[in-house]
Parts: sequence; C-alpha cells; structure tokens
Amino acid sequence: MQPIEGPGGPMIDASLLSWKGNVERIGKFFGALSPEQLQQEIAPGRNRLIYVWGHIAAANDGLFPLLGLGPRLYPEMEAMFSTNPDRVLTAIYSAQELKEAWNSIDEKLLAGFSAWSPEAWLARHTAVSEEEFRREPHRNFL
Repeated sequence: MQPIEGPGGPMIDASLLSWKGNVERIGKFFGALSPEQLQQEIAPGRNRLIYVWGHIAAANDGLFPLLGLGPRLYPEMEAMFSTNPDRVLTAIYSAQELKEAWNSIDEKLLAGFSAWSPEAWLARHTAVSEEEFRREPHRNFL
C-alpha cells in the first residue's frame, strides 16, 4: 500500500491499515482451524465456527456493490451464510473453499480501497440517496 497524499491521507492510511490488520487476524484465526474444529458450535445450540466465518466473508463480499467496486464475487454465500440461519442449507462451502473465497475477497477489496483518491473516500456510497447525502455528508465510504 502506498501512502495516500493530500488532505485526509493519514486518516485514510490508518483506516486501511486497520482494515488490513482486522482481516488478517480473522483469516489467521479461522484459517488455522481444522475442518472438524470449524464444525464446532460457538456455544451449545448456536452457530458453527464455519458459519460465523462465512457470515463475515459474505458481509465483506456485499461491500463490492455497496461501494461501487463491482458485483459480489461469491453471491451464493449470501444464502449460505447470511439470509439463512446455520444448518438450513446443507450444501455450504468447505473449509478450503471458504478460505479461498476469504482471501480472494480480501485481496480485491484492499486493491479497490487502495486505488481510491481522498475525494473518492468522501463520496456517497450506494446505500445513501443523494438527498440523504446532502443532509448527512459523513455517510461516505470512509
């Protein structure tokens, strides 16, 4: 990542480093678990670890259309890990498939974020109407 020049550059750089650090920590934690460990529930009767990881990955994948970076890379993950509770669908990604999707999503998001100018960071995202954005300009990408 190249430092961003201009007003707001240091704040954007800090945000990118924070994003990268959090994604790396999540990937390292879940990626180190065996397929059997990922099948364990976080608490009795609750979601499995693979579902939690998939839910975070699906949410990150949803950032592509929200932030104007293109369509989701893995639209099928929304049904697997977001719109349906754990265990409703029997066919979900394996640990390896989820790890590969996680890495792909992270790589493409970080590349998109890193390419934005300071002005782009302050632009309206797709979940905010132009009228709302005029009233609340803080509802930007950053």
